[in-house]
Amino acid sequence: MRRSKSGFGKSLFLAFSSVFVLISAAFANVRLPAAIGDNMVLQQGKKVTIWGWAEPNEQLRVSVSWSTMRWGVAADKDGKWMFKMSPPVVGGPYEMTISGNDTVKIKNILVGEVWVCSGQSNMQWPVSQSVNAEQEIAGAGYPNIRLFTVERKVAEQPQADCRGSWIPCSPQTVGDFSAVAYYFGRELHRQLNVPIGLIHTSWGGTPAEAWTSARVLKTLPDYKGVMEEIEQVRVNAQPFQEKYQQQLIEWQKKIDLSTSEGKGCTAADFDDGSWEQMELPKHWEQAGLADFDGLVWFRKDVNVPQSWAGRELLLELGPIDDMDTTYVNGTRVGGFESPGHWTTARKYKIDPAVINPGRNVIAVRVIDTGGGGGIYGNPDQMKFGPAGAAGEVISLAGSWRYKKAFDLKSMPAPPAPPLAVNNPNAPTSLYNSMIAPLVPYGIQGAIWYQGESNAGRAYQYRKLFPAMIQNWREDWGQGNFAFLFVQLANFLPVKPEPGESEWAELREAQLMTLSLPNTGMAVAIDIGDAADIHPKNKQDVGRRLALWALAKTYGKQVLYCGPLYKSMKLEGNKVLLNFDHVGGGLVAKTEPLTGFAIAGADRKFVWADAKIAEGNVIVVSSDKVPEPAAVRYGWADNPLCNLYNKAGLPASPFRTDDWPGLTADRK
Repeated sequence: MRRSKSGFGKSLFLAFSSVFVLISAAFANVRLPAAIGDNMVLQQGKKVTIWGWAEPNEQLRVSVSWSTMRWGVAADKDGKWMFKMSPPVVGGPYEMTISGNDTVKIKNILVGEVWVCSGQSNMQWPVSQSVNAEQEIAGAGYPNIRLFTVERKVAEQPQADCRGSWIPCSPQTVGDFSAVAYYFGRELHRQLNVPIGLIHTSWGGTPAEAWTSARVLKTLPDYKGVMEEIEQVRVNAQPFQEKYQQQLIEWQKKIDLSTSEGKGCTAADFDDGSWEQMELPKHWEQAGLADFDGLVWFRKDVNVPQSWAGRELLLELGPIDDMDTTYVNGTRVGGFESPGHWTTARKYKIDPAVINPGRNVIAVRVIDTGGGGGIYGNPDQMKFGPAGAAGEVISLAGSWRYKKAFDLKSMPAPPAPPLAVNNPNAPTSLYNSMIAPLVPYGIQGAIWYQGESNAGRAYQYRKLFPAMIQNWREDWGQGNFAFLFVQLANFLPVKPEPGESEWAELREAQLMTLSLPNTGMAVAIDIGDAADIHPKNKQDVGRRLALWALAKTYGKQVLYCGPLYKSMKLEGNKVLLNFDHVGGGLVAKTEPLTGFAIAGADRKFVWADAKIAEGNVIVVSSDKVPEPAAVRYGWADNPLCNLYNKAGLPASPFRTDDWPGLTADRK
């Protein structure tokens, strides 16, 4: 249809008018950050900061249900406004009204204790996958515990806001929330009898530098070159991305060439009778492939009914750690063939032409580059059936046949993606999107469970981790607020002899961070899982963190820390060790005392005899070391160690020497 000039002009005028109205309305509306809203918890005893956006220079009025006072605040030239106020007494519910060109009312506000809960996958791990999950969820009727989860997102620059909302804790809401955060908050709620606000902001598999600002990373020598590269990528990402994609193609070709003989196993008529069986979903470390990184093939038969013929089918496998290529009857139907997708649930649409009525075979090639590996989600995530027809699905959970192809040592190393290109592991990427938007919300402190992704650079972590803590404190502007963290749990197979360990070095870096004021460390060396980097006992982790908070933040008379190494003394062929935090006395949880190794000047460690003597001194010796120079305790990925205090809290692993470790020169 032809349009007259006058008609086009009128339409254009109306379009521009509509845009103008929309822009004006956007500026006129009073807007609050996600962290300030219905059901929120305000921190007691501290000035509360309330902020948001409005029209530039707009005059706002604030009123609250707990006072007859009224506050006036003006937006600046960019439309941002902020004011501070004293909170009411603990409790609630309260309301707050902010009026300008329009009005925003915040309802069901409580006042109590607010904690930020951050880290990687062990903080992200939900209540629904912790020990006794069904019972814990059923008993989670705590409406005065409020939960806020920050949406996982990457950003190149600090963001002003995030996505999330406050929700009261209940059996309907707690299942997907951080287990460590919930059990920590629940213990505080029970002991303090005040409302608790928990802000959960975590992302599995991420390193500490991702949670640190550019301002701070630029001051650390190890990150100078990295930050320069990031700035180059952000100016023009295309050549870096193109280079990575080409490297990824070349790497995939090498993998395909290496496994060309194995590709026959994708066909339906392949004989897999000699393959072993594995129950899925489960990390393969829990199913006979302990300490294995590399490539494994999986196969499973499914019988498709005649009624599915000609219909689009959906194959769901849940998350796969790390990479997969998935086939049905020899045809590739999907895959995530680059690193970084270990938390992504696999869902692949299947062309009807690929499927035969009767027997069909699903084959999955899985490549794991570190940590847990395999098809590991929940049973209800593994299913196969017509798309959109939930009642007709076939469960794929259960027995699969599998075969190891080759281990990581014999595979070409995967290329690293360019930093700062939609990468949650890139320095600053999560600080920008998941920490900066929370500042300056009033908090009492933070809990942190992270370190697994930095274990290969443990010496570097000695400076990085304290710098990150100080970074948060400076930016929040609320002084040296409490920062409590979890020391890495035991993981991977038990080694028969003493030796070096990256994980032990990372635990040492965490222990050294206690030198910062108002920090605390929950030891978890006794509640890990050799086959799973995500131990399910999050209750004890939360409780041990809460003990630090109750004692050091809230002044409760509770024992909060296990034995910490203090000093050593040589007496002939014996080493005498002294400890802080003996908690009424040192004990071996089971006899005899284990986990101690001793070495002479040759630095060759052997297992030692260790006994608790008077004065809570531990005497360590070995007939093989007549002139001892150093002692180590719990110095392994997964040590067998049993030193506690009478309060039932485990001793932190430690060493008396400062000999260079595995990660001393890594950056």
